[in-house]
Amino acid sequence: MQKVALGFFGVIFLGGVLLWLPICNQRPVAFFDSLFTSVSAVCVTGLVTVIPAEQFTLLGKIILMLLIQIGGLGVIACTMAFFLALRRKITMKDRVMIQQAYGLDTLTGLVRFVIRILKGTLLVEGIGAILFSIKFVPEYGLYRGIGYGIFHAISAFCNAGIDILGNNSFIDYVSSPLMNFTTMFLIVMGGLGFPVWHNIRVNTQKVWRGKEPKGRLWSRLGLQSKIVLSMTAALILLGTVGFFLLEYNNPETMKEFSAGQKLMASAFQSVTTRTAGFAAVPQSELTEGSRLLGCILMFIGGSPAGTAGGVKTTTMAMLLLTALSVLRGRKDTECFGRKVDDTIVRSGITITLVTFLFWLIGIVVITVLESGRDYLNIMYEATSAIGTVGLSADLTPSLTRGSQVVLMMLMYIGRIGPMTMALVFAGKARAGAQFRELPEKRIMLG
Repeated sequence: MQKVALGFFGVIFLGGVLLWLPICNQRPVAFFDSLFTSVSAVCVTGLVTVIPAEQFTLLGKIILMLLIQIGGLGVIACTMAFFLALRRKITMKDRVMIQQAYGLDTLTGLVRFVIRILKGTLLVEGIGAILFSIKFVPEYGLYRGIGYGIFHAISAFCNAGIDILGNNSFIDYVSSPLMNFTTMFLIVMGGLGFPVWHNIRVNTQKVWRGKEPKGRLWSRLGLQSKIVLSMTAALILLGTVGFFLLEYNNPETMKEFSAGQKLMASAFQSVTTRTAGFAAVPQSELTEGSRLLGCILMFIGGSPAGTAGGVKTTTMAMLLLTALSVLRGRKDTECFGRKVDDTIVRSGITITLVTFLFWLIGIVVITVLESGRDYLNIMYEATSAIGTVGLSADLTPSLTRGSQVVLMMLMYIGRIGPMTMALVFAGKARAGAQFRELPEKRIMLG
């Protein structure tokens, strides 16, 4: 955990220095702004204090793209890829790091797992780049259009939300099905998590080769894959319906759209709040209800061991299932006919509580530093930061440096994980402490 935290910090600082170099900038930039941009890129968030399209040169944009790719794949996967390229032997210590980073149950086949992650990432990003280029090449020319396609495919898959189109994000493409559905496809694929990819691939191959009947594909998936897919579909549907109803008659966002465009824009908004950060409608013009709904979706985020942030879909599923079990008078948390380990439930509660505390502290500090600002916009910005989303109510560039430092801290905590951050400072637990036997007592709740 310390290596993950320090690894991200090192990449962030190096990226800040590189983006600060005159050769990477079209105009002078303060080191603070280059560091903020690096934090946003490596933490795959998307909040910025400068406009990347206008600030950075070609080299600066390439460095920015590489920082997003490293942040999306994670320091561990990128380090292993570097070792593999150099044909360096992957030690047992390296394998344990991979196992912990992706929550795997075994130490065998980890190198192949990392290679599949890299190949799968290149495949999905390549498909996205081709689809984006179909739109960008006619607008910007061959080379620039292909470059834009590659940059935004990586940014979308890594759930970064950083664009080099200008100050309007994807607002100019709100009526383009190609741009909308390509972006949503990349965001969802990145947010599912690499272990889910692996599980789906293995079971699909078994069905394809006739080892399993087609009707058993879903039943053969692992519990995590079922929870991730179910929660992802439910949250996208909930968000789409919610934004459609809340923004239907909003003259600043969707009122002038056709019914089909409203539905597509609502679906895009629902998907992008799941930690991506691209905007198809002005976020500062959303109704209060939409911004509140957006905060809820951003706080939940995507799924574990992927490119998304938030407390994760599996964590929220565990909380809901635990509450349901208590209401039904059952002792265990159950899901798809399986009992969920009590340690997982406790970890889910801890992750949610720790994230909530960091989020609440961030909001309080920014509110104190930014007296007179709209509280809901501050909450939207802080939630976007800790959820590594990047959607902004046009607030970040105008905040004081102190508030921007708070946002950087929230982005960093959100990317490495609040639980990881807490454990880094808590240190190692005492050996055998978890086996203590203490007298049992009951207390009143509620």
